[in-house]
Amino acid sequence: MTDSNYIKIYTGNFIVVQRIIQDLKKQNINAIIKDETESGRLAGFGAPIQGQQEVFVNKDELEEAVLVVESITSKIKS
Repeated sequence: MTDSNYIKIYTGNFIVVQRIIQDLKKQNINAIIKDETESGRLAGFGAPIQGQQEVFVNKDELEEAVLVVESITSKIKS
């Protein structure tokens, strides 16, 4: 397995992930969404946890991206 320049910063439902992606784009951060449920469906398999998506960002943008995620998740909790 090769090393990746991307780090997972969030795992959650579709709605929150879309909000995170939107705010990351405003900061000029390009994120990658990994959705095992959709990938499994397309391949004819199931996923262990339905509806969960993962957000990955480049290591160089990690600090700024984490601040965006923390801001959004803190609003959700309050």
